[in-house]
Amino acid sequence: MATGAPGLKHHPDLATLRDRYDVAAENPVAHLVDGMIVVAGLYLAMSPWVVGFNNRTNLTVNNLITGIALAVLAFGMASAHGRTHGLTWIVPIIGVWTIIAPWVMAGNMATTRTIWNNVITGALIVLHGLAAMGLVAMRSRRSSGGAGRGTMT
Repeated sequence: MATGAPGLKHHPDLATLRDRYDVAAENPVAHLVDGMIVVAGLYLAMSPWVVGFNNRTNLTVNNLITGIALAVLAFGMASAHGRTHGLTWIVPIIGVWTIIAPWVMAGNMATTRTIWNNVITGALIVLHGLAAMGLVAMRSRRSSGGAGRGTMT
């Protein structure tokens, strides 16, 4: 790489792309999806105490850390969509991990409460994550399709 070559942060279209993603974030549906992911993350973090399996240390710590990470990620997606839109694929992965965590983290100690709690919460996280990914893909297609025809969106 040659010295003095301009980096991506000096690319002339970068501001336009960020503006487009910021407009996408102002969509009420995007607000709802991001908000639901924040709520799911907060619930996941406090679920060991709500459901009553906080004596299962590994699963308790897993749900606490995973839930806080998910809530922080979703808050970032909601507040700085133009900079974090590329991270939406992480949300469904966290949801899948939440579904399988009772068996991985608790093993034979998994109870019906822990399993149902994590399976339902994980499924909701996966669904909301896929919705967030769909919104980003839809906005990207709309933006590139309009720009290719010579119209501004």
